[in-house]
Amino acid sequence: MPLQTFRYAVCGGVNTLLGLLIYFVFYHFVFQKILVDVGFFVFKPHMAALFVAGFFSFIIGFILNKYIVFTISSLRGRIQLFRYLLSFIFNLALNYCMLKLMVEIFAWDAFFSQLLTTAFIVAISYLSQKHFSFKSK
Repeated sequence: MPLQTFRYAVCGGVNTLLGLLIYFVFYHFVFQKILVDVGFFVFKPHMAALFVAGFFSFIIGFILNKYIVFTISSLRGRIQLFRYLLSFIFNLALNYCMLKLMVEIFAWDAFFSQLLTTAFIVAISYLSQKHFSFKSK
């Protein structure tokens, strides 16, 4: 296994587990399965937990990818951050749609649905980070 792939697996695993932990805590204890009104939109608790977990995962994920995984990238830091943000938004939108389908249409458990969605998103995320956000010449 290439070192970069190993580093991505470890850093991505840590970030994923942390994201799932944050999702679980916010879904079950902070939002306590109630609607979350942010003024211009009302989030269901599973979606509010997704966005909170996503916020933390974005920051931690970028730092780990930039300084541990993709250290040989020839792109400038602000370009990496912008591309990482684009990739993150795409993955978050995909996660949102999949979670909405699983929880609101199929009536599956929110945390179980997030686990399934995360497994799918991880593969897409690796490819987008390697070939877009942190690509090297």
